[in-house]
Amino acid sequence: MSKVSYYTAKGLKKLKRELDHLRDVQRPKASMAIAEARDKGDLSENAEYDAAKDAQGLLELQISKLEKLVANARLIDESQLDNSKVLIHSTVEVKNNQSSSGKMKYKLVAQSEANLSAGKISVDSPIGKGILGKSVGDIAKIQVPNGTIELEIVSISRD
Repeated sequence: MSKVSYYTAKGLKKLKRELDHLRDVQRPKASMAIAEARDKGDLSENAEYDAAKDAQGLLELQISKLEKLVANARLIDESQLDNSKVLIHSTVEVKNNQSSSGKMKYKLVAQSEANLSAGKISVDSPIGKGILGKSVGDIAKIQVPNGTIELEIVSISRD
């Protein structure tokens, strides 16, 4: 059984667009590249043909992964979510109690939507797992590669 992932309408639409692009644009391009390479002669010594077949295999793998993600995606109505606890699609402000680096803000999202530079972290990441279910004022002890960090939940909101 595949894992269920939760998406906003915008996130799911983006995922479906990417899947459609791979199916409708990239797949025909890969087929054309194979056909062109095949026309160049002996397939046993045709590196271009082998490369095109490998690229097609990787593309089909990517399409398959996205199809599974879309099939197991669940749409979330953010207006119905509880703001008293950290849940998926919560925007959380945290303070590292062990350093003077100030406060950080993260939005918890599905793994495929994660983008640290945009402040979006996966609910499957160590920090995401550590703060999930916590309330304002709670302290999450999170195991990271260089030890344990303590993050205090300062605020929880929905954007």
